[in-house]
Amino acid sequence: MNCRDFQQLLQPYSDGELDLVRQLEMEEHLAGCLDCEEQERNLRSMRTGLAAAMPYYPAPDSLRAKLQLAPPPSPTVTRRRWRPSGQQLSIAAGIMLVVGAAATIGMLVPRSGTGADDRFAERVVAGHVRSLQAEHLMDVPSSDRHTVKPWFRGKIDFSPQVPDLAQQGYPLTGGRLDYLTDRPVAALVYHRRLHAINVFTWPAADKTATPARASDRQGFHLRHWQRFGMTYWTVSDLNDQELDEFVRLFQEQTAE
Repeated sequence: MNCRDFQQLLQPYSDGELDLVRQLEMEEHLAGCLDCEEQERNLRSMRTGLAAAMPYYPAPDSLRAKLQLAPPPSPTVTRRRWRPSGQQLSIAAGIMLVVGAAATIGMLVPRSGTGADDRFAERVVAGHVRSLQAEHLMDVPSSDRHTVKPWFRGKIDFSPQVPDLAQQGYPLTGGRLDYLTDRPVAALVYHRRLHAINVFTWPAADKTATPARASDRQGFHLRHWQRFGMTYWTVSDLNDQELDEFVRLFQEQTAE
């Protein structure tokens, strides 16, 4: 997402009208663009100022009678500050929580912890859904790992492992460049029948090995593990049993 796209979607973003994918794209752009962050902050400040200065005019008795409203406030009260309802406060708190998570996701991801993984899982699912919706599943469509692997050379600062699992029923269909945690990552694409499997990988913060952890988001199944200095996130709508088999085969083929 560039600054022009962000500015076009700033108003619906502020109103909470975007879908999950667009919402996460906006937050990712905000985390890395100071100019757009300032525009978004100015919009929030303007809304707050307008709400605080909003005049209040009591309805006349005749109108209240027609609408069966409660009696008007004291005649001495001609103006008051707008006071949000409990529901509005809850919505505002939710928006602040989402924005806060987007701003700190870069610091949380390298650390171990269920909370950080939960937040990052949303980004992984968004990347998977975005690749399907935009029909941009692959930058390099190929079933040959000797074509896919060298394609990443010069585009990222590491060489991803690209195992060939076609004989086991999980053919490689290509790869693409994606962005997670504010850095480019390799996205390897496999298929099982009509099910796309995205494997996001990039260098880990340390050499610690972790077993594959399972989670689910929005109907998608995820597996996350770390080994040999690399981090892996796999996401698909494939059933759990076959996805676990895929992860096992992938790990066997990428063992040092």
